Amino acid sequence: METIITIFGSTGDLTIRKLLPAIDHLLKEQLLPNQTKIFAIGRRDYDTKKYFQFVEDSEISKHDFSGLKNHVEYFKLDVDNLNDYKALNDKISEISNKDTRKIFYLAVGPDLLKDIAENISLSTLVTKGDKQASVTFEKPFGEDLNSATDINNLLWQYFDENQIYRIDHYLGKEMIQNILTVRFGNKIFENSWNNHAIKSIRIIVKENETIFSRAGYYDKSGALKDMVQSHLLQMLALIGMEVPLSYQSEDLKNEKVEVLKKLRYDSKSLIIGQYEGYLNETNIPSDSKTETFVFLKAFVDTPRFKGVPFYLLTGKALDKKESLIEVEFEESSQQQKWHVPLQNNVLTIQIAPLDGIRLRLNSKVPGLKEEVEQVELDYCIACDHVGNMPEAYEKLFLDMNGHHKSLFTRWDEILNSWKFVDQVKHDIRRKNIPLVVYKSPKELYDLILEREGVHFENI
Repeated sequence: METIITIFGSTGDLTIRKLLPAIDHLLKEQLLPNQTKIFAIGRRDYDTKKYFQFVEDSEISKHDFSGLKNHVEYFKLDVDNLNDYKALNDKISEISNKDTRKIFYLAVGPDLLKDIAENISLSTLVTKGDKQASVTFEKPFGEDLNSATDINNLLWQYFDENQIYRIDHYLGKEMIQNILTVRFGNKIFENSWNNHAIKSIRIIVKENETIFSRAGYYDKSGALKDMVQSHLLQMLALIGMEVPLSYQSEDLKNEKVEVLKKLRYDSKSLIIGQYEGYLNETNIPSDSKTETFVFLKAFVDTPRFKGVPFYLLTGKALDKKESLIEVEFEESSQQQKWHVPLQNNVLTIQIAPLDGIRLRLNSKVPGLKEEVEQVELDYCIACDHVGNMPEAYEKLFLDMNGHHKSLFTRWDEILNSWKFVDQVKHDIRRKNIPLVVYKSPKELYDLILEREGVHFENI
């Protein structure tokens, strides 16, 4: 079976930095058919040679694209011109048959999504019910619940649900995929993954860089929409879900949705911030109130996790670039009786920059004295598999080609996550939650410590 991947937005950052390298790696590993064809769609007046010259001259990626040159063809298209889509359809029809897997990837801004989706349908590039043809959409999926609902209804007008792939690239990361294995594949956690044994959970995505040149997108989004609504809530759902009936796509999604339905947060815990200098970034309005930092305490009101705080923290211009989940267990029944201080056990699922798992335990210090130290059982997956760690988009393309949807979000996941974020945005306006301007992340961590008694510094 051959595969045809059509990428709208082929001159953009995402395509050059992530999508093309991912496809190239899959071809080199022979995980995509050798006859895979990629149509790079753009509005610029390029031919294929000029397109590759643009890609290779770009400073966005240092990838060697030479292996792709036999697979990629540039196709100039005006997104508003239906005849251009029909011409693309004619070209694809010449080299495809009923068994050809056809993936249409929209690596474009949300403002172009409607026109492209409509014209893909009207030109019969994708016909409703064709199991071999699908459309893939990047986040953000809307700007709030109402706009997301409008987009989704539009898509359902043109495509079946099984033809729609909504990407949250975090779900393609190795350790995000590994959460279920850690939870359900180890007996030591089977009976301790609940509110009797777990004291709190921290979900952290820190970035040390600023917004760079993403002002046009970021100022309309902010940390809540850009990170919490998608990445952090997806991680929370995987940590908080019940045991699924099976590990197939729909059963997994059903349990994730139940978590999001039962999710609430403490508005008194909410801290939003904006790094000093944000207003001086290029193309940022001088009166912008967009948040670049969010902290909140949430709860999942299910029998398994009722009462356990989930601390969510994400932001830019922080102390380091790091993504992790920390599960802190309650003190043991004998801990208070111990004559030397003991620490609570902590399971850390490290997502970036180095994928891995750590478990902190109490252990006696070797020697004649009765002293205790904290030791860590540390498995760095990325360290042990140097050169063999796939990028998230490699896994996502592979799953798209094989019609696997476990790592893609279903509409009701998006619906319930927007309900949660819309409530937070509503509270910010209604309760006049102040925007903290921070020079350094320590100011934020000290504020969290003062309010919640929880440490986030040096994590």
